[in-house]
Amino acid sequence: MYTQLDIETHFDGKLKIAYLNQPESLNALTKPSLADLKDFIKSCNEDDTVRCVAISGRGRAFCSGQNLDDAFVQGNEHHDNDIIRKIVVDYYNPLVTEITHCRKPVIALVNGPAVGAGAMLALICDFVLANDKSYFAQAFSNIGLIPDTGGTYFLPKLLGRQLANYLAFTGKKLYAEEAKSYGLVAEVFAEEEFNSKSMEILERLSNMPTAAIKLTKKAFAHSYNNTLKEQLELEGDLQQEAAETEDFIEGVNAFLQKRKPNYKGK
Repeated sequence: MYTQLDIETHFDGKLKIAYLNQPESLNALTKPSLADLKDFIKSCNEDDTVRCVAISGRGRAFCSGQNLDDAFVQGNEHHDNDIIRKIVVDYYNPLVTEITHCRKPVIALVNGPAVGAGAMLALICDFVLANDKSYFAQAFSNIGLIPDTGGTYFLPKLLGRQLANYLAFTGKKLYAEEAKSYGLVAEVFAEEEFNSKSMEILERLSNMPTAAIKLTKKAFAHSYNNTLKEQLELEGDLQQEAAETEDFIEGVNAFLQKRKPNYKGK
């Protein structure tokens, strides 16, 4: 089904992991790989069996950013001076939308360098788990471009204006521990235990009340533009919606019965 991705399924279908699978190019992004990723996220979003989604890379890199040969060689062949805008609008923007609007938690497993669009691919996920040898670089400025893949939207919100400007202007590498100190990474694990530690977190997410996570994501997304009054009203509405789920009833019953809850994601 996917020519550019290697898909793993765990925990009876509750977890799906998509690995960018072009290690020879450090998983550089092409139009086919961007289309595959978008379709993968869309499929997971629509599949009620899936409770958690993750993105990672095969080989020694997470993602080295846009494959320039894929962009420019084809652009020259067709004498298309508008090729970059078309790639952004037709391939990157739909992927960003699918990830940020996904009803399931989408986790980036950063196993190595994450550069340019590859860094932003990780940072637009709900959170990032990284190994201690990985790094992030907003390398767009190195070739005279601006941050895309949601970069101009998310970086100032994640970092504040000063740090967003600094990293975007300079393209400085941030190794995982430093990125964590800036709030870009949730957890950093030693390289040798990265897979096992990450899988523990993914297993936990795969068994959480997925409907509540979906509503939490929705509330956080609206907080960027809402006033406090509007956000408090939204919290009331979404909390009521959460209280009407089967998972809420199960959570309350499990608490009262002093047992572990068995959530169904409904």
